[in-house]
Amino acid sequence: MLPDTPSVSQLSHVISQAAAPAFLLGALAAFIAVLISRQNRIIDRSIYLNQISDEDQVRCRLKSDLPRLVRRAAMINRAIFWSIIGSISISVVIVVGFVSAFFQIQHERGVAILFIVSVAAFIVSLVDFAREVRIALSEHDHYG
Repeated sequence: MLPDTPSVSQLSHVISQAAAPAFLLGALAAFIAVLISRQNRIIDRSIYLNQISDEDQVRCRLKSDLPRLVRRAAMINRAIFWSIIGSISISVVIVVGFVSAFFQIQHERGVAILFIVSVAAFIVSLVDFAREVRIALSEHDHYG
Protein backbone atom coordinates (compact mmCIF):
# COMPACT_ATOMS: atom_id res chain seq x y z
CA MET A 1 0.00 0.00 0.00
CA LEU A 2 1.27 3.47 -0.90
CA PRO A 3 1.99 5.94 1.90
CA ASP A 4 0.24 9.25 2.04
CA THR A 5 1.00 11.67 -0.77
CA PRO A 6 3.96 13.90 0.08
CA SER A 7 3.05 17.38 1.19
CA VAL A 8 3.89 20.50 -0.77
CA SER A 9 6.65 21.32 1.71
CA GLN A 10 8.20 17.84 1.26
CA LEU A 11 8.11 18.20 -2.52
CA SER A 12 9.52 21.70 -2.28
CA HIS A 13 12.37 20.34 -0.18
CA VAL A 14 13.08 17.58 -2.73
CA ILE A 15 12.97 20.07 -5.61
CA SER A 16 15.45 22.33 -3.82
CA GLN A 17 17.72 19.32 -3.25
CA ALA A 18 17.44 18.38 -6.94
CA ALA A 19 18.59 21.83 -8.09
CA ALA A 20 22.33 21.18 -7.72
CA PRO A 21 22.20 17.83 -9.56
CA ALA A 22 20.09 19.44 -12.26
CA PHE A 23 22.73 22.14 -12.78
CA LEU A 24 25.43 19.48 -12.98
CA LEU A 25 23.30 17.59 -15.50
CA GLY A 26 23.03 20.75 -17.62
CA ALA A 27 26.79 21.28 -17.42
CA LEU A 28 27.41 17.69 -18.46
CA ALA A 29 25.04 18.05 -21.41
CA ALA A 30 26.90 21.16 -22.60
CA PHE A 31 30.23 19.41 -22.09
CA ILE A 32 29.06 16.40 -24.11
CA ALA A 33 28.06 18.78 -26.92
CA VAL A 34 31.59 20.24 -26.91
CA LEU A 35 33.12 16.77 -26.97
CA ILE A 36 30.92 15.65 -29.85
CA SER A 37 31.84 18.78 -31.79
CA ARG A 38 35.54 18.01 -31.32
CA GLN A 39 34.94 14.40 -32.32
CA ASN A 40 33.22 15.57 -35.51
CA ARG A 41 36.21 17.80 -36.37
CA ILE A 42 38.60 14.87 -35.85
CA ILE A 43 36.47 12.63 -38.05
CA ASP A 44 36.19 15.29 -40.76
CA ARG A 45 39.96 15.75 -40.73
CA SER A 46 40.51 11.98 -40.94
CA ILE A 47 38.14 11.70 -43.89
CA TYR A 48 39.96 14.55 -45.64
CA LEU A 49 43.36 12.93 -45.08
CA ASN A 50 42.18 9.52 -46.20
CA GLN A 51 40.93 11.01 -49.47
CA ILE A 52 44.41 12.21 -50.39
CA SER A 53 45.77 10.11 -53.21
CA ASP A 54 49.10 8.34 -52.72
CA GLU A 55 50.20 9.84 -56.03
CA ASP A 56 49.78 13.38 -54.68
CA GLN A 57 53.37 13.91 -53.54
CA VAL A 58 52.71 17.41 -52.19
CA ARG A 59 49.89 16.49 -49.79
CA CYS A 60 50.68 12.80 -49.16
CA ARG A 61 52.90 13.76 -46.21
CA LEU A 62 49.78 14.99 -44.39
CA LYS A 63 48.65 11.38 -43.95
CA SER A 64 51.30 10.98 -41.26
CA ASP A 65 48.84 12.83 -38.98
CA LEU A 66 46.34 9.93 -39.04
CA PRO A 67 47.75 7.98 -36.03
CA ARG A 68 47.58 11.13 -33.91
CA LEU A 69 43.98 11.69 -34.98
CA VAL A 70 43.13 8.11 -34.03
CA ARG A 71 44.60 8.67 -30.53
CA ARG A 72 42.66 11.91 -30.16
CA ALA A 73 39.43 10.25 -31.28
CA ALA A 74 39.92 7.44 -28.75
CA MET A 75 40.42 9.96 -25.94
CA ILE A 76 37.36 11.95 -26.94
CA ASN A 77 35.36 8.71 -27.13
CA ARG A 78 36.37 7.85 -23.56
CA ALA A 79 35.55 11.38 -22.42
CA ILE A 80 32.10 11.14 -23.99
CA PHE A 81 31.55 7.72 -22.38
CA TRP A 82 32.45 8.96 -18.90
CA SER A 83 30.37 12.11 -19.32
CA ILE A 84 27.38 9.97 -20.22
CA ILE A 85 28.00 7.73 -17.19
CA GLY A 86 28.07 10.87 -15.04
CA SER A 87 24.87 12.15 -16.64
CA ILE A 88 23.07 8.86 -16.07
CA SER A 89 24.11 8.71 -12.42
CA ILE A 90 23.04 12.32 -11.83
CA SER A 91 19.69 11.55 -13.46
CA VAL A 92 19.30 8.59 -11.13
CA VAL A 93 20.10 10.89 -8.17
CA ILE A 94 17.20 13.13 -9.17
CA VAL A 95 14.81 10.21 -9.64
CA VAL A 96 15.85 8.61 -6.34
CA GLY A 97 15.25 11.89 -4.54
CA PHE A 98 11.67 12.11 -5.75
CA VAL A 99 10.88 8.41 -5.32
CA SER A 100 12.31 8.35 -1.81
CA ALA A 101 10.23 11.41 -0.89
CA PHE A 102 7.12 9.74 -2.26
CA PHE A 103 7.73 6.50 -0.34
CA GLN A 104 9.31 8.27 2.66
CA ILE A 105 12.52 6.26 2.40
CA GLN A 106 15.89 7.34 3.76
CA HIS A 107 18.06 7.98 0.71
CA GLU A 108 20.95 10.13 1.84
CA ARG A 109 23.71 7.51 1.56
CA GLY A 110 22.55 6.22 -1.81
CA VAL A 111 22.27 9.72 -3.23
CA ALA A 112 25.68 10.63 -1.84
CA ILE A 113 27.27 7.56 -3.44
CA LEU A 114 25.59 8.27 -6.79
CA PHE A 115 26.68 11.90 -6.64
CA ILE A 116 30.27 10.84 -5.92
CA VAL A 117 30.13 8.40 -8.86
CA SER A 118 28.84 11.15 -11.12
CA VAL A 119 31.48 13.68 -10.13
CA ALA A 120 34.22 11.02 -10.39
CA ALA A 121 33.05 10.11 -13.91
CA PHE A 122 33.06 13.81 -14.80
CA ILE A 123 36.63 14.13 -13.50
CA VAL A 124 37.76 11.15 -15.60
CA SER A 125 36.06 12.71 -18.61
CA LEU A 126 37.81 16.03 -17.98
CA VAL A 127 41.18 14.28 -17.71
CA ASP A 128 40.66 12.54 -21.06
CA PHE A 129 39.56 15.83 -22.57
CA ALA A 130 42.65 17.60 -21.20
CA ARG A 131 44.90 14.88 -22.64
CA GLU A 132 43.23 15.21 -26.04
CA VAL A 133 43.57 18.99 -26.02
CA ARG A 134 47.22 18.69 -25.06
CA ILE A 135 47.88 16.39 -28.02
CA ALA A 136 45.91 18.67 -30.33
CA LEU A 137 47.89 21.73 -29.28
CA SER A 138 51.35 20.24 -28.84
CA GLU A 139 51.62 18.33 -32.10
CA HIS A 140 50.38 20.73 -34.73
CA ASP A 141 49.43 19.14 -37.99
CA HIS A 142 50.14 20.83 -41.29
CA TYR A 143 46.98 21.74 -43.14
CA GLY A 144 47.17 21.41 -46.87
